[in-house]
Amino acid sequence: MTRWGYLSALVLLCQQFCFAQQPAQNSEAAMIGSNGPVSSVQTYEQHKQTAIRINELAGRIQSEADTSAVVSEIAGLFAKELPPAWASGSIRQRVAHAEYESVRNPARLIPEQRIVDVWNQYVKEIGAPDEAIVSVAEIHNMRDGSFTLAQLMWPRGNQTIWTMPNVYALGSDGKVADGCRALDAIRVIHDLDDLFQNLRGARDRLRKGIVPSEEIKKHVGDPNAQLHGAVRLEAHADTNPIRPAEQRYVQEHGSVAYDQLLVRLFDELFPRE
Repeated sequence: MTRWGYLSALVLLCQQFCFAQQPAQNSEAAMIGSNGPVSSVQTYEQHKQTAIRINELAGRIQSEADTSAVVSEIAGLFAKELPPAWASGSIRQRVAHAEYESVRNPARLIPEQRIVDVWNQYVKEIGAPDEAIVSVAEIHNMRDGSFTLAQLMWPRGNQTIWTMPNVYALGSDGKVADGCRALDAIRVIHDLDDLFQNLRGARDRLRKGIVPSEEIKKHVGDPNAQLHGAVRLEAHADTNPIRPAEQRYVQEHGSVAYDQLLVRLFDELFPRE
């Protein structure tokens, strides 16, 4: 297993994936927070219908069986690419339980601070540069941007597993809450590991005082508004400081030690009850 296999596998984004129908380079679809790949065994339309089904399930969770169905749907979407640990279902069950608890009781949301602590511990242990250290404000801005873009894209027909709005925990103001649902937390870890440019984008917005959800409100009703600069989360190739550190760690410590590190951090993100 490589990278954050136990965590990011659920929302896997591997380089071997490709769009069955690649959107135009200047289209809004090309600006989705994650680059929205579809497994080559599925057409884009098949993936879209699966995403619609998952999003609907995620929006009406009433039991742990419902969250298990959501997790199974996502796992099924990437069945051939998931690491062996997912075959037993134990990891999926843990995530499904955490997802249900976070939906059932807002007090059980996964604090952004916990995600920050787990990620920063990972960064330090693999010896990644200080640039990879994150703050709660950066994580929150990333999530705000992802959710805001999902709200824009989903109603316009850009419906993929990467634009599902119903997986986010929301506050009474309709914005992302300070805590995450389990699937939301996994998405954050995935983006930090595989789409580091999204973190850089959040940092840039924070320096400029831009909150995507607030920026959108300023332009509601203006069809000519240029919103992409505020909410775009880049998906192009970038200089990711995590990848060399991960490779170096595995070379120096071995894959078994790396897997043990991931398991330990997974337990910290989703503690056993």
